[in-house]
Amino acid sequence: MGARILAIDAGTTGVRGFVLDETGRILGSGYREFTQHFPQPGWVEHDADEIWEATLASCAEALKVSDTAPDAVTCIGITNQRETTLLFERDTLRPIHRAIVWQDRRTADACDALREAGHEPLIRERTGLVLDAYFSGTKAAWLLDAVPGARERAERGELAFATIDTWLVARLTAGAAHVTEPSNASRTMLLDLATGDFSDELCALLRVPRAILPEVRDSSGHFGDTAPDAFLGIAAPITGIAGDQQSALFGQGAWAPGASKNTYGTGSFLLFNTGTELVRSEAGLLTSIGWRLDGQDTYVLEGAIFVTGASVQWLRDQLGVVTHASDTEAMAAELPAGNEGVYLVPAFTGLGAPHWDPHARGLLIGLTRGTDRRHLARAAIEAMAYQTADVVAAMSADAGLDLAELRVDGGAAANDLLCRFQADVLGVPVVRPRITETTVLGAAFLAGLGAGVWTSLDEVAGVWQLDRRFEPRMDAAERARLLAGWHEAVARSGGWAKVLEV
Repeated sequence: MGARILAIDAGTTGVRGFVLDETGRILGSGYREFTQHFPQPGWVEHDADEIWEATLASCAEALKVSDTAPDAVTCIGITNQRETTLLFERDTLRPIHRAIVWQDRRTADACDALREAGHEPLIRERTGLVLDAYFSGTKAAWLLDAVPGARERAERGELAFATIDTWLVARLTAGAAHVTEPSNASRTMLLDLATGDFSDELCALLRVPRAILPEVRDSSGHFGDTAPDAFLGIAAPITGIAGDQQSALFGQGAWAPGASKNTYGTGSFLLFNTGTELVRSEAGLLTSIGWRLDGQDTYVLEGAIFVTGASVQWLRDQLGVVTHASDTEAMAAELPAGNEGVYLVPAFTGLGAPHWDPHARGLLIGLTRGTDRRHLARAAIEAMAYQTADVVAAMSADAGLDLAELRVDGGAAANDLLCRFQADVLGVPVVRPRITETTVLGAAFLAGLGAGVWTSLDEVAGVWQLDRRFEPRMDAAERARLLAGWHEAVARSGGWAKVLEV
C-alpha cells in the first residue's frame, strides 16, 4: 500500500483530517466544526474536549474515505491554530476551563499594565513579538488567577499548559506526552528566541510557572505514540508538528532564506524565511521560529494583513456588487486598461503590518462619473496585492534579503488576475502550487521526514508540484506610478477615526 500519513489540521472553527500518500496526494479527508463561545464582548473560547471529539470524527472520516485501516497509518502530523491556550489536569486530562482563543482580548489590560511598567522592550527583544493579548502567556496567567485554586494546583505540579498542538498530543497519547515544538512555543510570549527554550525570566514576569510548560522538541521527530484505545485503534508515531502559518510555509517548500508565502484568506499572513539568522524587525513585524530540524532553528518574519478576502465579501454582502466572490475576477478583467485611478484601502478595522494604524478607516478614492462595479471589483483585488507588496518591502528591508519569488495559497490564490497583478507590483514571480492545502502538506511533510517516509528535503521537494508560475510583465515606471497612488491613498485613510472623535 505504501505510506499513509494522517495529517490533522486543528483550525479556529473546525478540525480537518487528511490521509496522504508518499507522493503528497490527498487520498481522503474529513471535517467537523466545533462551537464558538463568546461569554463577554471581546472574549472568545473553545471547548477543548469538543476539539478532541472533532479530531476523532474528522480523522475517522478521512480513514473511511481513503479506505485506510487503522493499522496502515504510518505516522501522524499536526498543524493547529496558534496562541489558543488551555490548562488541563495531568492525571485526568480534564481541562480546568474552556480554552482561550487567539482572538480573545480579555488580557489587554494586563498587557497595558506590563507596557506601562516598562517591560515591552524586554519582551520584544526576547520573544520577537509585540506585547499583546493575542499571545498565550497572559492567557495562561489569567486562567491561573481566574479558576479557583488553579495557581496552587499548578505549583503542586497537578496542571499542564497547552496550546492546541500540545493538547492533541496529550489526548492522542493518553497523557503519555506533554510536548510542543518551536513554531508554537515561539508564539506564547514565554520563549526566548536566542535560546530556543522557555525563559525563566519571562515566566516570572508574566506569572506563569515554568513547571507547567511542555518540553520543546524538534518540529520533525518523535513526539510520542498514539494509544489505540484513545485514538480509533491507531498505534502510530506522531512525528511532525507546526503552527498553521509556519506549516503552510513549510508545505510551500519555502525552505531557503528569502523564500516566502502569502495565504490569502479573510485577511492574509505573509511569512518570510530569514534562515538561521534571527532578524528583529524595525517595521513592526513579528519574528518567530518557523521550524526546528536536527536541532537547528529556521526563523521567519511574519506580517498580518487584516483585510484581503474580506473586502470581496464586503462587496458581495454589504454592497451587492457581486453575487459570488468568484465573480470579481471576470468582472475586473473587463477593464483592459487597468483600474483608471480607482483605489480601495480596506482599512475596515484599521491597518496592520507595516502601517499599524488602528485609527485608519476604509477609503475608496479616484471615483468619476464613469466608475462602475467593475472598478470596485478590480480595486478590491488590487488592494490585496498592494498590501502584500507593502509587507514584502518591509520584510526585505528588515532581513536585508531580496524576495526571490512569492508562493501563494488560500482561496483567492485561485484568482489568476490577482496572481498576475501581484507578480507585477512585486516585480518577482508568483508561484501557485497544484495542491493549495499547504498547511496540511506542511504537517505531512514534517511527519514524513520524522518517520523516514522521506529522508531529506530534496526528496520532499520532488513531492511539491507546480500549478502555475506568474512572471512579472509590468515595467518599473508603471509599477512605481501605481504604488505611489496606493501609498497616497493609504496616507489619506490614516487616522480617520480620530478625526471624527468628539
